[in-house]
Amino acid sequence: MPHFVIDCSAHVISVKDPEEILREVHDTAESTGLFAKGDIKVRINPFTLYRVANTKDDFIHVFGHIMGGRTTEQKAELSRRIVSKLKDMFPAVPVISMNVSDFDKATYCNRKMI
Repeated sequence: MPHFVIDCSAHVISVKDPEEILREVHDTAESTGLFAKGDIKVRINPFTLYRVANTKDDFIHVFGHIMGGRTTEQKAELSRRIVSKLKDMFPAVPVISMNVSDFDKATYCNRKMI
């Protein structure tokens, strides 16, 4: 926990090494002080089939899934930092966005809990 899932146009991972993208999102999330380094998980889903406002423009969207308990301000700052980092990395990508959703602690389960 947390999970950061990056959906993007496939072209994005040809512009930068996917490992660099994963590392930068991980390090930016860690820099917020909201998560332990060993808990942060980051994945990339590149898409070849997509539409963005009825175009084939490149895009990046990060879905942040975190355990509840952070303030709205903390979640907004997390989004701002990650979007800012991606904007610096990909100045030509016109659509870069992120949202943060809380896991419901009561319904969350992982293998260590079984």
